[in-house]
Amino acid sequence: MIVRPATLADLKVCLDMDHSCLTDHVWQMKVREEESQVGVTFDLVRLPRPMRAGYPRHLEELVEDWQRGEGFLVAEEDGQVQGYVDLVVQRGQRVGWVTNLAVKEEHRRRGIGTALMRHARRWAREQGLQQLLAEATTKNYPAICFYRKLGFQFCGFNDRYYVNQDIALFFVQMLR
Repeated sequence: MIVRPATLADLKVCLDMDHSCLTDHVWQMKVREEESQVGVTFDLVRLPRPMRAGYPRHLEELVEDWQRGEGFLVAEEDGQVQGYVDLVVQRGQRVGWVTNLAVKEEHRRRGIGTALMRHARRWAREQGLQQLLAEATTKNYPAICFYRKLGFQFCGFNDRYYVNQDIALFFVQMLR
């Protein structure tokens, strides 16, 4: 497998990928408000049957991200793009934000996402960044597990973050 910067030709493949996921768990948010405090918890809930969770972003944004020329990397196997990671840099905070990460469904759970994130970390360190942030919806349990497996720590959420009003969960990893 080769991980390399994306070309314009790769962009169409990335746009055409199925970005949805199949999940049998979700993180359900519970808010408790009292006079002097607010408590928010996320409970792991097993669904009665698997559901397909749609992708919460407009994929047209990928074109703008690619044009910016920052950390847009693809994983290529046998001459075919199998996945990509898209990072947006926030220089003032020295953060690389993983805004999009996708692997073709038939190639998931084969190490492609892990390789993409390893190269993303290397790229971010070369840019002088201090941390990577990643996001996932509460419905994308496979992504939540993936980020946690890679050592990312839950660091917050934003209710109604996405256009479809899904909750975004944020995960951080410090770069050494």
